[in-house]
Amino acid sequence: MTYCASSLSDMMRIVSFLPSATELLFELGVGDQVVGVTHECIYPEEAKKKPRVINSVFDPDTMTSQQIDDIITNLARTNQPIFTVDEENIRHANPDMIIAQGTCAVCSAYTNEVNAALQILEKKPQVEVLDPHSIDDILSSVALVAKRIGRETQGQDLIKSLQKRIDFVKNRNHKARPKVLCIEWVEPFFTSGHWVPQMVEIAGGTNLVSKTGEHSRKMTMDEVQDADPDIIVMMPCGFDTKRTISECTKSLQTDPKWKNLRAVKSGNCYAVDANSYFSKPSIRTISGIEILAKIIHPEEFSALEIPENSFTKIT
Repeated sequence: MTYCASSLSDMMRIVSFLPSATELLFELGVGDQVVGVTHECIYPEEAKKKPRVINSVFDPDTMTSQQIDDIITNLARTNQPIFTVDEENIRHANPDMIIAQGTCAVCSAYTNEVNAALQILEKKPQVEVLDPHSIDDILSSVALVAKRIGRETQGQDLIKSLQKRIDFVKNRNHKARPKVLCIEWVEPFFTSGHWVPQMVEIAGGTNLVSKTGEHSRKMTMDEVQDADPDIIVMMPCGFDTKRTISECTKSLQTDPKWKNLRAVKSGNCYAVDANSYFSKPSIRTISGIEILAKIIHPEEFSALEIPENSFTKIT
């Protein structure tokens, strides 16, 4: 007996180890086939109702950025897991497919968690590992996932829509391209790597320190001073705008080196909702590009609509 791609998709049970994949699956219309997600899968709202098959070993919501960095550093040094697999939920999910990531062992469930799930499951599912490091890779991931679940037409339509939004921002002729430094963590500073440098360039800025495709790394205040940015965008991984403001206020506002930076003195330091639009290789990074465009060229993009509370100045 043969089955068409759509009927295969209709029967498929999918577990997502990656929040951006969860977002994409719902966008492609197969949210009802998602039978397991992670503790970080909070968008769209319906994802919160799905069984959690991945959990964190600590609660970052109760910790400062320095405490989070300390515990992750300690877990890595002692070769202990950051995430755990819920055995009961993964067995009950009994997936035909697991979608995971190979980009960052800290941000989401990684190779160890995939292997643990495979050891638990009697019926071995198909595993799709996404490893995007740029905006182009993110769009390619959309095509790959759409093909695997029998939603190629929807995937191509989505890509065209996203590319149109990218081109609208990218194809502007700017009189100047301000120097922009994006910072991915507060204590200690981390560079914003992977897709973020490309996002800055598309939005009409000159990205500093990091390069597209590179992993994030620790960065010193001396590097920040030497870069001498016109604009600083604080985007701590996993934090929303409100929490970013709180972290920066506690740790940076009394630092004389920070207060003496050109961007800070000129009032061009911003906090963004990194968890929604920058930290994850999701289709919502396109909204992140639009947010950066509003920050870097506010007059040119004054009419561009962006999500509410997606960025604010740090004063």
